[in-house]
Amino acid sequence: MSDSTGPDRAGSSASDEPAGDRPAPRPAPPIGSRRKERDPSLPPRITRGRSSEATRQPLGDRALRGLQSQRTPQYLVIGHIVADLLPDGGAVLGGTALYSALTAARLGWRVGVLTRGAYGVTVDGVSIPSLDAFADELSIITQDAESPTVFVNEYAAGRRTQTIRRWAGPIDLRGLPPHWRNARVIHLGPVAQEIDSRQTGALTPSFLGATPQGWMREWPRGPGGRVKLAQLRLPAELLGRLDSLVVSDEEIHLAREAVERVGARRLGVVTLGEQGARIIYGGQRAELPGFPLKTLDLTGAGDVFAAAFFIRAADRDASAITAGRFANAAAALSLRGIGPTSVPTLAEVETLLATDGDRTVRP
Repeated sequence: MSDSTGPDRAGSSASDEPAGDRPAPRPAPPIGSRRKERDPSLPPRITRGRSSEATRQPLGDRALRGLQSQRTPQYLVIGHIVADLLPDGGAVLGGTALYSALTAARLGWRVGVLTRGAYGVTVDGVSIPSLDAFADELSIITQDAESPTVFVNEYAAGRRTQTIRRWAGPIDLRGLPPHWRNARVIHLGPVAQEIDSRQTGALTPSFLGATPQGWMREWPRGPGGRVKLAQLRLPAELLGRLDSLVVSDEEIHLAREAVERVGARRLGVVTLGEQGARIIYGGQRAELPGFPLKTLDLTGAGDVFAAAFFIRAADRDASAITAGRFANAAAALSLRGIGPTSVPTLAEVETLLATDGDRTVRP
């Protein structure tokens, strides 16, 4: 049995369309022109291509036709790419949508992202990085907003306190090109109540996964403020369609019913940080230990785990245990560095599994 998780293993979706020529970028707006917020139900904007000069283009009729001619992503993640404020006043991009998308891309998959925000701009005196750095790895549809969702993360005694300074607003799933809705894996990755679960019925992937942390976060919407976690409540229709639901050990007490329900039928997962993960599959349970690697930063490790797990679990020949080990290895490798650059490649994951992959499974 092959353990390959790249695009050849995944195969092309039956809905893939032949690649076409990319449309020429439209002229950039005059310097100093004022940015206006667009109705999210209008055609979206897309960040894509190889050029660093003009990778963010408005999708008029011509550009939309160019997007429609692109092949269907094998992995589609939906959620806010956020800006995390740093102690020095700067900002770095993050969020499930970014970390999980980069993980899928570096594991060899063709990846699309649907997000909402503003990037490459200055917001409240803070320079928000551009998405251009990821244009070679990801196709990103960006629905317009005045700013990205902005988080402040503070750590004390090993615990994290979060504040949301700004919110980019809801993502309109009607902005997806029709063939993107047929991606092999679709990952619902909300971080701040940006996905309306009622809109997910039009998605038709082979494998539907979710990391529901954003559906559990509450905060003062107007002025912004401290985040509090609330009970996870998902409609029965969505719970019945999910192939996997992944939560952290800090979230499970508020999501246990949903995780158990999905795990009784398919795959429920609780990540345990450096300790590994607990897998619930078809009513059975297993605890998979983590890999003892040096840890520099825990940020994004759960998102890396989820993407790697969904990719491996989407292979019907792979067991839940195999998918869990693969995801544990990818997450452990992501702890070696800081930020998205620490997301590992498929070769690195396979090397770690080959040298230290036979780890004890605890029932």
